[in-house]
Amino acid sequence: MIARYTRPEMGAVWSEQRKLETWLQVELAVVEALAEQGVVPEDDAATIRDRATFTVDAVKERERVTDHDVAAFVDIVAESVGDAGRWVHHGLTSSDVLDTALALQLSQAGLILVAGARDYRDAVVRRAREHADTLCMGRTHGIHAEPTTFGVKLASFAFEAHRNVKRLDRAVEGVSVGALSGAVGTYASNGPEIEAAVLRRLGLGREEVSTQVVPRDRHAELLDAVALAGAGLERFATEIRHLQRTEVREVEEPFRVGAQKGSSAMPHKRNPIISERITGLARLLRGYAQAGLEDVALWHERDISHSSVERVSLPDATILLDYAQHLATRVVEGMTVHADRMRRNLDATHGAIYSQRALLALVEAGRSRDEAYRVVQQAAQRAWDEGVEFRGLLEQSAPEVHLDEVFDPRAFVRHAEAIVARLDRIL
Repeated sequence: MIARYTRPEMGAVWSEQRKLETWLQVELAVVEALAEQGVVPEDDAATIRDRATFTVDAVKERERVTDHDVAAFVDIVAESVGDAGRWVHHGLTSSDVLDTALALQLSQAGLILVAGARDYRDAVVRRAREHADTLCMGRTHGIHAEPTTFGVKLASFAFEAHRNVKRLDRAVEGVSVGALSGAVGTYASNGPEIEAAVLRRLGLGREEVSTQVVPRDRHAELLDAVALAGAGLERFATEIRHLQRTEVREVEEPFRVGAQKGSSAMPHKRNPIISERITGLARLLRGYAQAGLEDVALWHERDISHSSVERVSLPDATILLDYAQHLATRVVEGMTVHADRMRRNLDATHGAIYSQRALLALVEAGRSRDEAYRVVQQAAQRAWDEGVEFRGLLEQSAPEVHLDEVFDPRAFVRHAEAIVARLDRIL
């Protein structure tokens, strides 16, 4: 992933140095387990433990000869410990190291993702509670429907964010498994007891039947969870983009006045660039989810058609979601909410938004539903089209209705506080 979208902590998880360190962690755990079984002499195990080292440059240089990254790594590490190096990679096949080390990296990346998902969720919960009573226009199909509150809007995003926390948590647990079962998964060289001892040391679960590789449905599930989390951020970002439009201007994402520039040509511009960036990143995440599904089907006990995909998809997807979550949290915490503009926008249709309340009032006053609907529709459409106040038109066509009760915006949101209070279940 390009540096522009890579945050340092997550970037470090996927660095070449960290990857090879994780490979070494697996190799050393195997040596220790073999030493406990009496296969590797204790003196040799101690030598390997104390001296095993590598440099990224040395491994790359050796790979030019071997054309095999794990073999190059094993050569360099074995050379670093002298004669005892013969025990490095003893009884292992490449995927034993690669998949188990990948599980460690994904576990580390997952901790960061889940923490970021919680930060975003918690920020949305706080702002939802803050605006539980902030009256605003609710829209369907992009058109004014009935009033709601901004807190209710945000509460929906908060519950979705909570679901994404749980999805990510489950998916990370699902990929935090290793396997050291040999060339076709039969433990022909090192027995299941070695695998158990190594995974216990590394803090990973065991893949019950691994052929040579850990089945890729686990990794597909993670990429699906990442894509869903990205889609949730995109839904929020899309709402902010709509609400920041000049004609609406109910919410604005953070803007550093006096420093930030919205346009190179038009000094007046304050564009929703953060929300637009989140929207774009979510598209990439969906692509990685598709790639993860394509990786599930491998030939026989193993091929490497998944390998080239995962070298890109898993680091990039986790890096991008980490970055997008950070952006979304920044928007939530720093957005400006124009409550006064929200109230003014309620009047944009000259009262036509009260049409359902007027319809119900006419029915309750004795008119048939069809007649009531036609009376209200005619008045509401005229109010909208001609700029005539809907209430005045109803006074003429429906004198039997108590208009003060019909035209009470708070009647729409009398349950808003109770809806927002449901957030207490998650935070």
